Amino acid sequence: MTNGVKLTFDMVRESGTSEQSITFDRLFVAGWTGRDKAKMEEHIVELGALGVKRPGSVPVFYRVSVDRLSRRGTIQAPGDTSSGEVEFVLVGIGDDVWVGVGSDHTDREVETYGITVSKQMCDKPLAGTLWPMAEVAPHWDQLELRSYAVEKGKRRLYQEGPVASMLSPDDLVAKLRATEGTPFQSGDVMMGGTMPAIGGIKSAERFEFELIDPVLGRKISHVYDIETLPING
Repeated sequence: MTNGVKLTFDMVRESGTSEQSITFDRLFVAGWTGRDKAKMEEHIVELGALGVKRPGSVPVFYRVSVDRLSRRGTIQAPGDTSSGEVEFVLVGIGDDVWVGVGSDHTDREVETYGITVSKQMCDKPLAGTLWPMAEVAPHWDQLELRSYAVEKGKRRLYQEGPVASMLSPDDLVAKLRATEGTPFQSGDVMMGGTMPAIGGIKSAERFEFELIDPVLGRKISHVYDIETLPING
């Protein structure tokens, strides 16, 4: 059994903010979670252009080492074939679910021959703020995801769209139980899937991502740099 990974977050409620250290025991990265079949097919084709095989069924839940969760402002990745993906994040704390945002940073070269292995290759950066699911559930489909990639000093919009393009948290939790035989529970983290990249998947030197709540007028964001490590064999 894992000893877990402890990270500290700002727990932001409408009534105020508190700080809490949370121990995580399991990390699930949900893939192919598109609610819009056309958009999901676009993402499948997008990855297929890189050599990633079409999934046999969807969604898929990849178990990733919980040690890959990161709150740091820099990650290290081998070579220059990795890239980020903005995703909403579900966090189980006691009997409650909280919502955050993260990046499923993935090695694209490894992904062409082993998606599960590729998910283990890179850290998964998380923003430092969580919201109670109870506060966003009534207007969940109005939440928005956005990311920017910085390449050679130039910042460009990389992804943008509503969380409504992905399966809802309730659907993901239900499908996790149905396909993996396990409930989503306290100490669990789930990354909820992503949308296609604008202009195609590319690596970057810096990745910025955010989750926007236009109803309550708030935003969670994070920025991290990617330090590329040499490949010497």
